[in-house]
Amino acid sequence: MPQQSLRNVSQAAPVVAPPRPVAKTVGKLDVIGSLRQPKVAVMLTLGFSSGLPFLLTGATLGYWLRDEGTALGAIGFLSWVGLAYSFKFLWAPLVDRLDAPLFGRRFGRRRGWMIIAQLVVAIGLVGLSLIGLRGGLGTLGAIALVVAFASSTQDIVVDAWRIEAAANSDEMGLLSSAYQLGYRAAMLVTDSLILIAANHFGWQISYGAMAVLMSVGLCASVFAIEPERAAAVSTAKSQTSPLWSFRGFGDAVVGPFVEFFRVYGWLALLILAMISFYRLPEFMMGPMANPYYHDLGFSKDVVGTVRASLGLTGALLGIAAGGVSALRFGYMRTLIIGITLQSTVVAVFAVLAYRGPDVRLFGAIMAFDNFGVSFAAVALVTYMSSLTSLGYTATQYALLSSAYTYVGKISKGFSGVMVEQFASGRTLLEGYAIFFIVAGSLGIPAFVLCLFLARAIRRRTAVA
Repeated sequence: MPQQSLRNVSQAAPVVAPPRPVAKTVGKLDVIGSLRQPKVAVMLTLGFSSGLPFLLTGATLGYWLRDEGTALGAIGFLSWVGLAYSFKFLWAPLVDRLDAPLFGRRFGRRRGWMIIAQLVVAIGLVGLSLIGLRGGLGTLGAIALVVAFASSTQDIVVDAWRIEAAANSDEMGLLSSAYQLGYRAAMLVTDSLILIAANHFGWQISYGAMAVLMSVGLCASVFAIEPERAAAVSTAKSQTSPLWSFRGFGDAVVGPFVEFFRVYGWLALLILAMISFYRLPEFMMGPMANPYYHDLGFSKDVVGTVRASLGLTGALLGIAAGGVSALRFGYMRTLIIGITLQSTVVAVFAVLAYRGPDVRLFGAIMAFDNFGVSFAAVALVTYMSSLTSLGYTATQYALLSSAYTYVGKISKGFSGVMVEQFASGRTLLEGYAIFFIVAGSLGIPAFVLCLFLARAIRRRTAVA
């Protein structure tokens, strides 16, 4: 990514976060070239650990279920275990203000919670591997919910660490890109390589291997450095107003929201609304993507290979393009480009329903999809990271990242029913085609809200 000073980044961003102390500026925002920096390497690895469980309780689990003949409606409803990610702001204040049991005193608040969450995720994945579908959908769903809860807790802490560890805006962009690279690498493993493994060794062994891979995150948590500035602020808050006191509880639970609305005023409502709808097309198509490939007739080897090659290439290019765009054109323009790309790539999947299992077309669409989704992800993560205040990082970012999942996580539970309804009187593939076009069009509200938000911010800046 091109070099840019802190001043230029601030001018490019329409909404400026509360000022952070400026430390040594990163000379070049090049994630690959900066991996020898311990902080960036840790962020890359933690991004991998955050991304690993996500699909294992979502789309990939749906592929496993469809492989076993589970109905689309049941697959869609089971995706509601992902609602744990939407409500993580409820326990984020505890993560912000309390040390983790067992590990908090030795490793620090952020690292202690990381280790606890990663261990629970690993144990849950072992449970899914050992029990499988023999225990029934109810048992499988309960274990998946535990994994999703622990995974969302890990996200709270990793996001807070990423924001608090950044010395300035340039480094924030660097760590956000490193996080996305690690996250996409985990998606590659759980969205493609696991399919190849499942085709040759079975789903249960493949899920067991994913539990072992959580050790990557555990190692990163052990070697990470606790953010000093944030630790000092948290310690001061705990000493002056303990969490269990009336003042401390109010500051931990209500304080982050009060501070957010104090900084951004009425624009906070517009910001939250835009974020809520931004990832809706991607969330909506998620539970049906793998069943779609299955019903098209693609083998798991083909899907896994295409994702691991063309899909990975598109994702890396999308991450790089999103980072460059945020620095060069500012957050709002990048958000607008991102939602446009995301909506388009989701709708384009409908073409496959009429062309059939054309591997070349599938590869092109997969590359385009990964580019658009990765671009949009970098745009949203970078923008949300700029909105938090030191001392409330975990809770505020949990609020923002939860906001973008509410509508999508709830709506996607009906995705299987929608496909079945659209297929009524038509072929199943025609039902899928209509579904993907509808899912793509769900990006229109976010596009309109981005335009309104950009206009409102320009007016506010002009008045100021």
